Amino acid sequence: MKNIFFVLLISTVQPVLAQTKLEKAITSLENNYDQEKVYVLTDKSQYAAGDKIWFKSFVFDGYNRSALSTTLFVELYNADKKLIDWKTILLTNGEGSGDFQLKENLPEQVYFVRAYTPYMTNFNEDFQMVKTIPVYNPDSPESLVIAKSSEWSAKAFPEGGTFINGIPSKFAVRLSSTTSLPENWTGKVIDTQNPNVAITTFKSFDKNVASFKITPTSGKKYQVIIQDNAGKTKTIDLPAVAESGLSLEVYSSKEGVKYTLKGVNLKQQLQNYKIVGTINNHLAYKANINNLTNEATSLIPTKISNGANCILQLAIFDEQDNLVAKRLCFVKPGQLKIEKPEIVAQSIKQTQRSFNSIDLSPESYFKNYTVLVSEDNGTQTPEEENLLSGLWLTGDFTTRIDSPAQYFSKNANTEALDALLISENWQRFDWNSVLTGSVPAIKTKSPQYLSYKIKPIKNGAMLINSNVSLMLKLENHEAALNQFQTDQNGYAYLNNLNYDEPLNVSLFVNSQDNKESNTENLFVNIEPLVTPTSFKGSFPGTKYTLVKAGERKTVSATISRAINTQKNSKKTANADVQIEEVKLVGKKTDPKEDLDKQLSTGMFNSMNSTIFDFVNEDQHIAGSNNVLDWLQGRAAGLTFQRNNSGVNVPYIRGQQAKLYLDEILSDPSMIATLPVNNIAMVKIIKGAGLVGDAVAIYTMRGNMKSKSNEKEAPKNNSAVIKGYDKPSEFPIEMLDNDDPSKKIENDTRETLYWNPNLFDSDYVPPRIKFFNNDSAKQYKVLIISFDEDDNLLYDQQIFK
Repeated sequence: MKNIFFVLLISTVQPVLAQTKLEKAITSLENNYDQEKVYVLTDKSQYAAGDKIWFKSFVFDGYNRSALSTTLFVELYNADKKLIDWKTILLTNGEGSGDFQLKENLPEQVYFVRAYTPYMTNFNEDFQMVKTIPVYNPDSPESLVIAKSSEWSAKAFPEGGTFINGIPSKFAVRLSSTTSLPENWTGKVIDTQNPNVAITTFKSFDKNVASFKITPTSGKKYQVIIQDNAGKTKTIDLPAVAESGLSLEVYSSKEGVKYTLKGVNLKQQLQNYKIVGTINNHLAYKANINNLTNEATSLIPTKISNGANCILQLAIFDEQDNLVAKRLCFVKPGQLKIEKPEIVAQSIKQTQRSFNSIDLSPESYFKNYTVLVSEDNGTQTPEEENLLSGLWLTGDFTTRIDSPAQYFSKNANTEALDALLISENWQRFDWNSVLTGSVPAIKTKSPQYLSYKIKPIKNGAMLINSNVSLMLKLENHEAALNQFQTDQNGYAYLNNLNYDEPLNVSLFVNSQDNKESNTENLFVNIEPLVTPTSFKGSFPGTKYTLVKAGERKTVSATISRAINTQKNSKKTANADVQIEEVKLVGKKTDPKEDLDKQLSTGMFNSMNSTIFDFVNEDQHIAGSNNVLDWLQGRAAGLTFQRNNSGVNVPYIRGQQAKLYLDEILSDPSMIATLPVNNIAMVKIIKGAGLVGDAVAIYTMRGNMKSKSNEKEAPKNNSAVIKGYDKPSEFPIEMLDNDDPSKKIENDTRETLYWNPNLFDSDYVPPRIKFFNNDSAKQYKVLIISFDEDDNLLYDQQIFK
């Protein structure tokens, strides 16, 4: 929905021609209220400690993928708001992907994924995306369980916000809870003067809402009595009945949005009242009532949104531009404008570890897909949330909605969605505030990619208004020398950097040939212009609670399978490591072995080790911030997780490894400060010998000189800055039964295929390919895509 079609109604309702306070407010909305929202898709709804969370982020500006931001911060917190991990994600056309590796010793509890762009920090923190992630651990002393009962509250909302004598009024009743809502509930409306007689009764549409109609009489007081399925009751008061005012009645259908205004005891009836319709923060419809009348009806056509689905906010203003009524409604409920993928071929099997494929049409307008394939166990468990609910509902509202995906499912109840919107307010902006001329303060702009502030220092003084040279080098790329001039504050700027490798920045001053002498007494300090912000609010309540675990802790089948999958992955990875180590053992003694003998004592000798020699081999470490960063991805079975200080902590086969510096037990923070040009050898020891899983780092001795230092040694004039976090590659498993070292007894993977960027190229059909586990008989396949005009393709179906 790139462009909103603007409609002026003509008949009893005539176009507004004069410039008014309201017109100025509408202009302000168009110019000052761009706002983003985020949806994060994860490969599973629950995890075991030690799992990897794969995620795909979608950032929208209204109902289109956002072009405002190119950077997204995604953070993982525990229930105590302690930051566990974070990622800086590159956004391309509003989309980006990444992953979190969970530690095996992570306590069982609810965790939270927070996602936001730098631009979103200008607005209410409640609009940032926070996703609930339950994580289970059989070894944890506590267990997550779903709360059996919860306290809830209720409110009644009149349609349009008014309740007027003699005018039939529709009410929405909305239940709220910090944890969980009752499965179903009923209610009745009474006159407090005659409480034993129900004026009308109603049943809940779902856990969230119900609705009823009533024609009030002046002077009477009305109440609603609600009872849930457990017998709990609540009594709430309806608003006082007004003697005069305006009522707004709205009905949304496939033809458009029909509204009816009725005035009661108004001085000039409805003359000069204005009707304004906005979609997001943009004007979509505007009209003025010129005639003396107490009733006006009109149909707003669906072309106001180019036929796309969206939430329309109708606001009614009197002749003085005062807001008198407002109402949210969904355009084209029950007729979702969603494309389906065209499948041109498929090969689906049920046999264990079989190869499966699904080919999509290469001639589609959709060229880039997000695909998730999971085992489907045949149980019909409805989704609690999905991309549709994030795009059309929860991304724009801060109140908790139970299972929002239900409102966009195949058998969705359009009455329930309408009642839900009666109970909601559009909080992206407040009309009364906008009418006064108030605009949001934009303190953080939306930069293109990553930008940094460089502070050069020479002989202890900042270089103000000076020419400096910065040599920039990415690993495995040629260095480039660039000229900069510092500003009056002594800063130079690196703007719009898009990379996912460490970038080495070296400072030179008045240098033509970059000789060693030109770097003496030079220092460089680098600061990012935009950084993550601390989370100030509270995490949403969940349906889960923690209880003390018994002696024999019960573990669900899903979590047991996840833990078994982790064991299988370790076995496969360990087999690969052993094969490589057998190859090493068969070699003749070489300088690396001699260096190992020179530096290592018997306690650190092991056949099951990987050695990196910095004395005899150029390891290209000069561009790395520290040796822990350099080690990432260089040894099978060795992974890293960042701690709260941003330092990489090594893990071997999912367990935190010990760190030794010259065979003395050390910690990651100390290792991170070790100059990389002072390293002689690094040894990765995997579960063998006397030290167990360990990373041992050895420094230079005597006349040793690093091979890497013969080319370049980092000095004070250099610094390394981190780019975007590069997503891991999802393993497409093919388990080889003919290789005894890799053979596993039971393949229990739940996620069989994850690809956040499946491309269509050169008319070759995009192919979804995956291997079955040992139990799947059918597969749940989710496919998401957007074309160049941001039309949505969304399909989730079962393949057998």
